[in-house]
Amino acid sequence: MAQFDVYENPNLKTRRLIPYLLDIQNDLLASLATTVVIPLCQTTETKPLEMARLTPLLEINARHYLLLTPQLAGIPRKELGDVVVNVSNYRDEIIGALDFLMTGI
Repeated sequence: MAQFDVYENPNLKTRRLIPYLLDIQNDLLASLATTVVIPLCQTTETKPLEMARLTPLLEINARHYLLLTPQLAGIPRKELGDVVVNVSNYRDEIIGALDFLMTGI
């Protein structure tokens, strides 16, 4: 498990709308039983959105997903599905969205 790994959503009730969960917790806290994730939902929108700084677009397997930063949550690590990809190449956008959520800057 690594920071910015994207996991399949194991929840059958929400998987259709939220296919992936992004683990944002730092690797230094890997021994904790929980981790902080941000849901990702697929979108066909590829141009900038009004809240693009808060909900940036990430490309995964040639599809676009919105990072639903305001819906971040803590979950047990054992509830994560399979790793799909690591999106550390979007680190600046992810950290920027978290910073905007917390500080408004």
